[in-house]
Amino acid sequence: MVAVATLAGDRYRVLTDKQWELLELLLPKSEGHVGRNFTNNRLVVEGMLYRLRTSLPWRDLPEVFGPWQTVWKRHRRYAADGTWDRVLTALVALADSTGNLDWVMSVDSTIVRVHQHGAGAPDDSVTGGYEPADHAIGRSRGGLTTKVHLAADGHGHGLAVLLTPGQANDSPLLPPLLDAVAVPRLDGGPPRRNPDVVIADRAYSAASNRALLRRKRIQTVIPERRDQVANRKRKGRAGGRAPSFDTETYKRRNVIERAFNRAKHWRAVATRYDKLAITYRAGFVLALIVEWLKSLGDTT
Repeated sequence: MVAVATLAGDRYRVLTDKQWELLELLLPKSEGHVGRNFTNNRLVVEGMLYRLRTSLPWRDLPEVFGPWQTVWKRHRRYAADGTWDRVLTALVALADSTGNLDWVMSVDSTIVRVHQHGAGAPDDSVTGGYEPADHAIGRSRGGLTTKVHLAADGHGHGLAVLLTPGQANDSPLLPPLLDAVAVPRLDGGPPRRNPDVVIADRAYSAASNRALLRRKRIQTVIPERRDQVANRKRKGRAGGRAPSFDTETYKRRNVIERAFNRAKHWRAVATRYDKLAITYRAGFVLALIVEWLKSLGDTT
């Protein structure tokens, strides 16, 4: 096995030393309370990132990363026990404490094609963590697809990720996305859950979503659907006023598109090769973590 130090500057290296120093603080040091300490954690994480970048099968990982089974099992463990989600939450909390988190939140979804190698997992697959029976794989015009629902801050950095089958509607996912955002306060106190503003497109313009955001005292920047406008006008005065809509703030919605574009630079994110939703989602979260590490590099 080639030592980690020899990865510097070559095609296998993804994380800088400074990025790894921050990430290492947030990762488990061993397999459990009584387990042996990891001696090759950086090498294994670099193997995960190499696979995420190239989309090759796990068993085809270069020998420089050691046994591919070790890389796969640790990624699988971190996905199931919530390690990657805890790392993402910790980085978001750090950004919030240093003033680098913009609480103007954008929400959207994107369709990801499922490769034939990613299909075929049995409905009763035994897995730790949450795994839907359909493995978040559905059918749409593009064939087998998964839909990724993302909440991002005003800088386009990911806050929460959910998966559904590709044919699922976007609107019902707004409440669970909001629930998934809980940013701890490093100086103590309850975590912050509500952004200042939520920006979304017409797909989220349900009355229930607007009512939810009103109850949470979150500014809503969502345009009405055409059928909603027509229905309101048809009722005349009984239809009520049009909901407020800030056109200038809505221009900031492009940050969520840029967030998806950055995530899809990773080939194993742009196309789903994983049979299990929990494993694919963990790769998406890992891609978001790398973006946070890049953004926090100059502030820590």
